[in-house]
Amino acid sequence: MPFEKELEELARIKARALEMGGVDKVKKQHAKGRLTARERIDRLLDPESFLEVGILNHSDVPGMEEKTPADSKVAGYGKINGRRVVVLANDFTVLASTSSRIAGRKEGELKVLAAHRGHPLIYLGEAGGARMPDIMGAAGLASFGGGGFDTYLQLMSRVRQTPMVTAIMGECYGMPTWMACLSDFVVQVKGSAMGVSGPRVVELALRETVTDEELGGWKVHSEITGNVDRVTDDEEQCFQIIRRYLDYMPSHCEELPPVSAVTEGSGANMNRILEFLPQKRNRAYDMHLILKCIVDGNSLFSLKPTFGESVITALARINGSVVGVVANQPMFNAGAMDTDGIDKVISFICLCDSFNIPLLFFHDIPGFLVGKEAERKRVAARVMNYMNALGQVTVSKISIIVRKTYGMAFWNMCGSGCGADFLVAWPSAEMSFVDPAIAANVVYGGKTSAPDRDSEEWNQLLQQMVDDASPYGAAGRHYIHDVIDPRETRDYLIKALEICQNTRTKCIGQHKLANWPTKF
Repeated sequence: MPFEKELEELARIKARALEMGGVDKVKKQHAKGRLTARERIDRLLDPESFLEVGILNHSDVPGMEEKTPADSKVAGYGKINGRRVVVLANDFTVLASTSSRIAGRKEGELKVLAAHRGHPLIYLGEAGGARMPDIMGAAGLASFGGGGFDTYLQLMSRVRQTPMVTAIMGECYGMPTWMACLSDFVVQVKGSAMGVSGPRVVELALRETVTDEELGGWKVHSEITGNVDRVTDDEEQCFQIIRRYLDYMPSHCEELPPVSAVTEGSGANMNRILEFLPQKRNRAYDMHLILKCIVDGNSLFSLKPTFGESVITALARINGSVVGVVANQPMFNAGAMDTDGIDKVISFICLCDSFNIPLLFFHDIPGFLVGKEAERKRVAARVMNYMNALGQVTVSKISIIVRKTYGMAFWNMCGSGCGADFLVAWPSAEMSFVDPAIAANVVYGGKTSAPDRDSEEWNQLLQQMVDDASPYGAAGRHYIHDVIDPRETRDYLIKALEICQNTRTKCIGQHKLANWPTKF
């Protein structure tokens, strides 16, 4: 056969690349309960859809060629549910998948091409930071910039054009952390960790002993930093979550999200929706129960569910079309939004505006959480950052006042004058500057003749404040569009969303928030 020697050499080199770090390193990876980079790609993508780029890459350090198959990064193109994606997977079996010049060029090229070609980008992270001694010295440090005077910016910054997902699947320090902080959606597998530097570096630099879990485990990032959107028990669940998330997203910012068939039984509980709203105005309830009545069955997909818990941010579908939901959660702090919640909402509206997802706001908020700690967390600045971001939103916005909406929070939840395409209330709504009980205390409490708080007179004064907060005053002056029967909310939203979509722009936004930082 012609060129037999050359073909044998090609087969040998590629076979070596497929071995990754070798049998022993693969066994070590499996012993930790983790898949290899190539196994992860196979589990994530549609069968036989992967086309690898850079399989013959290796380190440019002399003598390291055979020790660095694919230079510790497996990358290329594939499909998820028939749709083209770009995938980058760290190969921890090769030098702990430390970042290098060649791998950096490969990662940077594919990141740029994913945005240019309109393909979602998925980064499967498990890496130990920059490779040493490659990065040491003046030339070593500068060489990690990609070789040009703007190439490092292309890798380490982002204007959202296509969805970007990062999975934290092992020890992730350095590059995987940077990619997670650029991503729209981050999922972390329990037992993994993410941080700028690992425990060893922290101990050497600060003489501080800390574990991976303490430094950047799933509880840290899902509950404290908010850098993680979902947590999974294992890698298989991680792949399922990624595939489900992408089902809500368009491939790129110039198209609408995919429309799905309406789940059987959707809307069947609308006649029961008022069973989930307490008649007593100050009693807590779970807003999820109301949302699940309204959206298509099993379509509510929460983001950052254990961070900033007084507000819900979720993707969902109504009549098959994707929507973004921002809803106050009275189960936590009576629905009062803290600074974590504010950051969470800003991040979410940036996502929705970047990818043409209409926003639905469900009010039940007594205001923002204030006090000494809140002021030290710059609550005022964050409230105005939130308003500034809301002012840049160009996708459709529909706002529904379920129960209370007081003070500045009314406007942050897309109240009057904040660009809502439709703004309506339920009969249970209370709209005022502050809670009627607080208002009564302020108005009457300082007067020497103020009635006793337990007296009938005081209760009448309080009830007057409650009555004044009724939504009918705003509806009568056309500050809101309507007061609707709660049981008709789903049908109202279907009609309103259809009206919003049948416009000149066809619901393709201007993407003014595409480069707004979303990691607070």
